[in-house]
Amino acid sequence: MLNNHLENVVSAAIVSSFSKKLLNNLDIDVAVVGAGPSGLVAAKTLADSGFKVAIFERDLAPGGGVWGGGMLFNEVIVQKEAIEILNEFNVASKELEEAPGYYSVDSVEMASGLIYGATHAGAKIFNAMSVEDVVFKNDAIGGLVINWAPVERQRMHVDPLVVMSKCVLDGTGHPCEVLTLAARKAHIKLDTPTGEIIGERPMQAEQGEISTVENTREYFPGLYACGMSANNVMGGYRMGPIFGGMLRSGKKVAGLIAEALKK
Repeated sequence: MLNNHLENVVSAAIVSSFSKKLLNNLDIDVAVVGAGPSGLVAAKTLADSGFKVAIFERDLAPGGGVWGGGMLFNEVIVQKEAIEILNEFNVASKELEEAPGYYSVDSVEMASGLIYGATHAGAKIFNAMSVEDVVFKNDAIGGLVINWAPVERQRMHVDPLVVMSKCVLDGTGHPCEVLTLAARKAHIKLDTPTGEIIGERPMQAEQGEISTVENTREYFPGLYACGMSANNVMGGYRMGPIFGGMLRSGKKVAGLIAEALKK
């Protein structure tokens, strides 16, 4: 028995609560890797539909590349086609007088709003956790191998744990880390023209916004990509601090995953 000191109560509550949360998310419907804008939108949409979703984020702060806006000017731009998604998260936006159809959004409000929306819907976020491998069973991706991010960064020899899932969503951004890992470790061919990761092309904002959504799909049984991960695997263009395509990508992939899981 712990002594009834405040210090003991606080420590015990943290250990107990976190242990229950992790135990409850070792077998889930959807494992999202990367808590960027597309992953957070996908997580909220899937959780709203009743699926069990957990997000694994390497950084301490979820939110991906939204926080810093453009070159630390903490504003981002979103097209009118994605404003409805921001409204679902109660994130404010203001249409640009000089460019109708485009809206400025406070990047801090957007990042925090997306995080709150996903968690409030029931998705669980595990921050400071890295994915070091995937589970490969029955010719499909069926889970993640996880460890603490500081363990990975310090190259400590600490064995990982495993999270089983019905599907995995790569929302790691430009490097498409899970797709890269799966292709290398499982020697699989991805659903791309070459069977491999093509690699991101230079900036072309208009085309990048389009391809972000177009390239959002399943690339191997149980393995999906959204946001810039999808653009990297298919050779799409980058687009900078404009986020409409990212938000729409998250919404699209949630629909694809939900349809697949309901079959």
